[in-house]
Amino acid sequence: MSLVTHRGSCHCGAVRFEADAPADLEVHECNCSICHRVGYLHLTLSRSHFRLLSGREHPTTYTFDTGVAQHTFCSICGVKPFYVPRSHPDGYSVNARCLETDTIRSQRIIPFDGANWEEHVRELPPLAETRRRGDP
Repeated sequence: MSLVTHRGSCHCGAVRFEADAPADLEVHECNCSICHRVGYLHLTLSRSHFRLLSGREHPTTYTFDTGVAQHTFCSICGVKPFYVPRSHPDGYSVNARCLETDTIRSQRIIPFDGANWEEHVRELPPLAETRRRGDP
């Protein structure tokens, strides 16, 4: 599967990032208490497919329950553009709603029952290691 580089940011643009993912996105819409409230659409990536470009000084982190998930919010505008998810602590989840749309060909939204996380976490796909377009 070939990847493109998507660019994204928080609302005010203080936190900017790149994410390598397919042009045809599959994202998860979780119904847990935090994702439902913030309208988060999960695009889960390996750490090697995520780059923070600017704004390292602006994110603030919120944790709860097990403390594994590192929920990252811009301290200026309050938007949550990415975070380290409990399901994949060795990767990142990018909020697909924070991506610029010019590199997205399509987006399929897959419901995920995060309100019953323990019972459904195994339904989430593992982190994929795929190549960017043009890589050998």
